[in-house]
Amino acid sequence: MRQGDYVTRKSYGGDVMFKIERIEQLKAILRGVDYRLLADAPLVDLTISNPADVMDHPRSSSPEFRESLRRLAVSQMQLQEKNQLSINHKQNIDKSYFEVPGKVLHLDGDPTYLRKSMQIYGELRVPAEGFYVPEAQMADALHRLLPQIRPDIVVVTGHDGILKHRKSGGPSSLSSYKNSQNFVNAVQIARQYERNRDSMIIIAGACQSHFEALLRAGANFASSPARILIHALDPLCIAAKLSYTSVKDTISMLDIVELTVTGLDGLGGVETRGSYRMGVPGIQHTEDYV
Repeated sequence: MRQGDYVTRKSYGGDVMFKIERIEQLKAILRGVDYRLLADAPLVDLTISNPADVMDHPRSSSPEFRESLRRLAVSQMQLQEKNQLSINHKQNIDKSYFEVPGKVLHLDGDPTYLRKSMQIYGELRVPAEGFYVPEAQMADALHRLLPQIRPDIVVVTGHDGILKHRKSGGPSSLSSYKNSQNFVNAVQIARQYERNRDSMIIIAGACQSHFEALLRAGANFASSPARILIHALDPLCIAAKLSYTSVKDTISMLDIVELTVTGLDGLGGVETRGSYRMGVPGIQHTEDYV
């Protein structure tokens, strides 16, 4: 058994697939494949997975996630139809428009998830820049990247988990989580750059993250209210929806819960304005306006 192998844990009935990040003596540090979970386990507790089982991870082809993508595409079409109708009701103007969706800055603690996320942003026509950044370095990375990229939406995600041997304070303490403190630090840096939650939307957290602490730090949407595992691509779905929600419209988690795989137990947040703008008259190139 070595670094890079895909494994499951016998003691948990093989319920979650992991990739071995590194081996420390008789213990392996594990990163979730479908879920944004960081864990460790004795080597004797691990079983190597069949290569055929890991061909599409994170499972962007799962029925639940494909349905999320379908709903996102439908909502974009409905927005375009609404724009066209509003133009058709006006007189003596060019009957075309251009779109300025919200720009996403996506920081991910997992390079595989980042590659998959960037691919799907492209499929959904969401302008996005993504960076692989270890969770402990995200606050410093945002301090440097935010003035350069000036995003409308920031996604700060990676891996997290509740520590097996918690320190004093239990689940209410940030010290009981593997990376929640790092995510909180990143959100705080982002909020120092832009305090208005509508001017810059923040989506933060991973599996079992300290939901309340992330909201207090300034996140609009965060994981995980019920401290459950969240699907690897759930943060992307929220970001994509906000990118194509008009600045005139306010949405809540209740409006977008069906776009996530893990639902309200996995993610929650506060009412937030979208970041999409329609422009008229129509132009051929919108890159300079994004």
